[in-house]
Amino acid sequence: MTFPLLVTTTAAATGAATAPATAALLKRASAPIPLPLTAVLAALGVAVATSRWLAGGWSASWLPVPVLLTVVAVPLALADLRHLRLPDVLTLPAYPLFGTAVGAASLGGGGPSHALRAAVGAVLFGGAHALVRRRAPGSLGAGDVKLSGSLGVVLGAAGWAALAAAAVLAALFSLAVAAVRRNPRVPHGPALLTATWLCALFPGSA
Repeated sequence: MTFPLLVTTTAAATGAATAPATAALLKRASAPIPLPLTAVLAALGVAVATSRWLAGGWSASWLPVPVLLTVVAVPLALADLRHLRLPDVLTLPAYPLFGTAVGAASLGGGGPSHALRAAVGAVLFGGAHALVRRRAPGSLGAGDVKLSGSLGVVLGAAGWAALAAAAVLAALFSLAVAAVRRNPRVPHGPALLTATWLCALFPGSA
C-alpha cells in the first residue's frame, strides 16, 4: 500500500469512527439518523478532503477544517433531510470546533487574517440569515440561523469570495432538492452544509 493510500484510508476510517457518537447525540435529540449511511458518507468526505491535501490543494494546517466540517455536516444534513431539524446538540458545538480548527490554521501558517476573516464571516453569514428569517420567517428555520454562524467561521477563513459563493450555491442546491422532493417543505441545512464543504475544499486562501 502506498503512503498516500495509507493516509487516505486511515483518514476515512477515522471519519467513519465519528459516526456512532454523532448518531447517538442526534438520537438523544429525537432526530435519529441511519448509522451505516452516516459512517459511509463521513468516511468518503474525510477521504476526499485528505486526498485534496495530499494533492497539494492547501497546507496541512488547513486539513482539520474540512475534516471537522465533514464529520459535523454529514449527520446534520441527514437529520435535516429526515426530520426537518438541525438539533442544537451538533449546531452549537460546531462553533468551538470550527473556531479551534481555524485558529490552528492561523497559527500553522495562515496568519491572523484567517482568524479575523473567520470572526467577520460568522457575523456576516449568520447575520444575513438571521435577517432573512426575520423578514420571511417561513423561509428559514431557527436551526438554519444557528448553523449559518458557525459555517460563516469556515467561509470567512476560506476567503471573502467564499461567503458569496456559498450563499449562491446553497440557494441552487435547495432549488435542486425542491425539484425532486415530494415534501413541499425543503430543508435548507443540507444545501448550506454542502456549499460550505465545497468552499472549504477549494479555499481562496489556505
